[in-house]
Amino acid sequence: MTDDHKGWHSRGYLPHFDSPESIQHIVFRTLGSLSKAVVDALPASVDRRREIDAALDRCDGPRPLADPQAAKTVQNAILHFDGDRYRLLAWCVMPNHVHVVVEAFAGFPLGGLVRSWKAFSAAQINRALARRGAFWAPDYFDRYVRDETDLATTIDYVENNPVVAGLVSTPADWPWSSASVMRA
Repeated sequence: MTDDHKGWHSRGYLPHFDSPESIQHIVFRTLGSLSKAVVDALPASVDRRREIDAALDRCDGPRPLADPQAAKTVQNAILHFDGDRYRLLAWCVMPNHVHVVVEAFAGFPLGGLVRSWKAFSAAQINRALARRGAFWAPDYFDRYVRDETDLATTIDYVENNPVVAGLVSTPADWPWSSASVMRA
């Protein structure tokens, strides 16, 4: 990788913050998980991020990661360089989006990490499904974690995402998350 951590920057879609040793909550989603009609109907308010999260959790669009092999492929991609390029604190692969709480190490910019997770998993899933083309929506959302209280709240949010979405009754029941793997 490279030492090019950019701090605050944008690639025209969303603002990003990239700094080594900062803890980030990353969300990336599958292509088609939020239709233009759904996005256009969301209020242009301070709560827009919460509204987007709620729309993703409803899983109204395609749910390619509901396939256990696809979810496992994404989880394996996220776990692959844990301890070498970053430190994972929590993650959850939902039917149409992914949450990752991560601390990137120096020399491994956040954008490159997300790009590698998405590229590797898309290639593997497309090969398994004998399909071609885009799998992930462009870009990703990141929010840096401010302190220990924020970290605990963020991990709780990520690991409880399948419960809130009505997919399981306890976080440990969802097999594609840190609640199942790390705390089982």
